[in-house]
Amino acid sequence: MECVFGLVGNGFAIVAADTSAVHSILLHKNNEDKIMVLDPHKLVAASGEPGDRVQFTEYVQKNVSLYKFRNGIPLTTAAAANFTRGELATALRKNPYSVNILMAGYDNESGASLYYIDYIATLHKVDKGAFGYGSYFSLSTMDRHYRSDMSVEEAIELVDKCILEIRSRLVVAPPNFVIKIVDKDGARTYAQRQSVQDVTTAAV
Repeated sequence: MECVFGLVGNGFAIVAADTSAVHSILLHKNNEDKIMVLDPHKLVAASGEPGDRVQFTEYVQKNVSLYKFRNGIPLTTAAAANFTRGELATALRKNPYSVNILMAGYDNESGASLYYIDYIATLHKVDKGAFGYGSYFSLSTMDRHYRSDMSVEEAIELVDKCILEIRSRLVVAPPNFVIKIVDKDGARTYAQRQSVQDVTTAAV
């Protein structure tokens, strides 16, 4: 029931994810951030089993940091994606992770890029991608409206169209989304799209 999607524009990449923590028919919280800042110019948006998602993305983040610490230079987005794919492939034959990843990054030489990595260690460089039930609606919307030369404003408008389609057509649609962007200025949170606020229950 998760919704994670992203796209590459003119000099930037955007990823969006729902912020719902769900188990069975229960919604536990509405502010779960499923997009990790891997390093100053990389983002990892993940979906899957919550334990696998958190543990594996943190494992990748620390190993990317370790590489930079040891060698003095950061991994490129392509190298980080291939490392992630290799770790998933190794685990697949031992104790597999149930996690799907969209990795977005910006490199000075190659610009912005987006990589699709699924739980069986399939790796593809894509212009747009999505995971979860929301992908049925976001992929078709992006197929219709996506252009490779989109500005940030046009890309955010497309992301909002995807969120609107998910909310209006998916029976178990998540209410809240977070949108993050990575470009030459770094990786950061761009916006929140909220239709439900977390309410603190008063102690009885």
